[in-house]
Amino acid sequence: QVQLVESGGGLVQAGGSLRLSCAASGIIRSINAMGWYLQAPGKQRELVARTRSGGSTIYADTVKGRFTISRDNAKNTVYLQMNSLKPEDTAVYYCNADITVLGSRTRDYWGQGTQVTVSS
Repeated sequence: QVQLVESGGGLVQAGGSLRLSCAASGIIRSINAMGWYLQAPGKQRELVARTRSGGSTIYADTVKGRFTISRDNAKNTVYLQMNSLKPEDTAVYYCNADITVLGSRTRDYWGQGTQVTVSS
């Protein structure tokens, strides 16, 4: 059983910062990619940022220059540093990881989501 546990969401004023964390636990053989997605009310879930095991990263155009994704492979943890937050960043943020479990195949896992609210 693999779990992704997120933390770090909350309420912040526009221009402020938050740091999200997501730790994967379980009988993990390898983690190929980890990332963050957001889902605003009434909208589809969309990519924010993603990092692969080799270190490459991709960002949504809306967050480039403001958000930074990083990863601690030893801790199976991914972070999202969010700076210069805007009200339109308000959403539930979900952690996602592409994980190979010992004795099983690779598949996607999702965290429970953490609310980020940016007030104007």
